[in-house]
Amino acid sequence: MKFTRAYTLKEIADLLQCEFVGNDSFEVLGMNEIHVVEKGDIVFVDHPKYYDKALQSAATIVLINKKVDCPEGKALLISDDPFRDFNKLTNYFKPFQFSNVSISPTATIGEGTIIQPNSFIGNGVVIGKNCLIHSNVSIYDNTVLGDNVIIHAGTILGADAFYYKKRPEGFDQLLSGGRVVIQDNVGIGALCTIDKGVTGDTTIGAGTKIDNQVHVGHDTVIGEKCLIASQTGIAGCVIIEDEVTIWGQVGTTSGITIGEKAVILGQTGVTKSIEGGKTYFGTPIQESRESLKQLANLKKIPEILEKLK
Repeated sequence: MKFTRAYTLKEIADLLQCEFVGNDSFEVLGMNEIHVVEKGDIVFVDHPKYYDKALQSAATIVLINKKVDCPEGKALLISDDPFRDFNKLTNYFKPFQFSNVSISPTATIGEGTIIQPNSFIGNGVVIGKNCLIHSNVSIYDNTVLGDNVIIHAGTILGADAFYYKKRPEGFDQLLSGGRVVIQDNVGIGALCTIDKGVTGDTTIGAGTKIDNQVHVGHDTVIGEKCLIASQTGIAGCVIIEDEVTIWGQVGTTSGITIGEKAVILGQTGVTKSIEGGKTYFGTPIQESRESLKQLANLKKIPEILEKLK
């Protein structure tokens, strides 16, 4: 998430009412999660296990819960609760905006686009030309759709990330200030749910087709011309490269990469990153030929036991 202007380190520290390490006028341009940070971004870290990763990341401002040595060219924001203060920043720079109309007056809708009854188009949404939005679709604030996109009934674009911190009193949600970006010629089936990024974009690449009842988690990037079949669940921060085919009831873990032109057969559990150009099956995932061979061998066990008797 980039801010609308450059802020100083002192301005951000005053906003959070926290101590800082660095020059008062150190430039702050935005805030992001660790996997998408850039120079000028704030990243937060609240566990010693991840201190080094955050301090050595591309982020130049680290919101941290301990005063540590500050790397050269960077700045620190010292907080007793970085998770809480990261939420403060999201709430300040991307607050929830109420809407009491079906189509926000701040939405931009391209020529030839059709929006069926009972759909909701939020604040700042951009929809391209010749799109078809069927009934009861909800498109949350700041979502971007390209040209020739089809969204079937009941689909929701832009719900919050499933991202929580466990506290003694219950689970504390990390607020989502990112977007969903749907590129040209994408088709999305009925009753799909695509969550927005925490600070960045959840992206569906041009020409990709998604079946009914598919879930896509926050900050996931799906490439061009992919096929994703019904009841697939894709976790957050997954990278799916171009022309991947995923068949029904597949589930993935978070933070993995699925290589270009991979084919994943139905009911597979994608537990790790996989190379492109191969076909996979099973849980834990492996190449389908090997997995099917093992299943065939399992069927021989009763026969083997009889021979041993």
